[in-house]
Amino acid sequence: MKCNTRVGGRWFEYESTRFQDVSIPLDFKGPQVNFFNVDHASASPYKSGEVIGNTAEGGSCNFDTITFIPHCCGTHTECVGHIVNDDVYINSILPDTLVPASLVSIETIKKNRGSDKIIPKDELESKLLSLDNDFKSALVIRTLPNSEKKLSAKYDVDNLPAYLEKDAMALIIEHGFDHLLVDLPSIDRAYDEGRLECHRLFWGLPQGSHDLDGIEPSHRTITELSFVPNDIKDGNYLLQLQITNFIRDAAPSRPLLFSIVEK
Repeated sequence: MKCNTRVGGRWFEYESTRFQDVSIPLDFKGPQVNFFNVDHASASPYKSGEVIGNTAEGGSCNFDTITFIPHCCGTHTECVGHIVNDDVYINSILPDTLVPASLVSIETIKKNRGSDKIIPKDELESKLLSLDNDFKSALVIRTLPNSEKKLSAKYDVDNLPAYLEKDAMALIIEHGFDHLLVDLPSIDRAYDEGRLECHRLFWGLPQGSHDLDGIEPSHRTITELSFVPNDIKDGNYLLQLQITNFIRDAAPSRPLLFSIVEK
């Protein structure tokens, strides 16, 4: 179905059944992306007495017990509840709408002679300055090099992921983005002694704080461990962030990018 929407003062057309899914499928029987060497996501037939959730074992239907950590086992979207003591849940923060989004590709670089890689501030700044101001509700960052290895990557001390530094995050905030999507397991350095400096900057918390101190929770969201195939071009899109309706700080998500044509 062809649909029309207004972004800023302009009208755009998009096809509601044509979109690009930029999430990583969670395969309970195959390779999985993994962060911090957590237990892999698992699914096993429920069993209790004569009740068996497996037709191959004599059950009337299939129903599994599923165990996984959304933050470490696949594409997920999180809110400020991720780092505060207050009860803030993603299903009440995330708007159920299409939002204007910009996709940019940025090559990561080594920060120093060690193995750490960062998203360079200078290139990020150049990309952000070239964007259409009407499409700055969400920012989707595809890091380069980019390959399907990201679909089952194991991120740990032997394979450290790239990350954002505070000055790069300050640029993102300056440009007014409410939703940030990355193909990294975290926007912060993996082993940073729990500081999570960029998370705190994006959500407007003092460094080291775990308390909202009575202020309204940030409406901004962070989506990590997305995957944007190489055949999707940088540019303007409409973004729909689909999430599981979890009453938690984060939930598995399925970001969809809709191509648009200005009318």
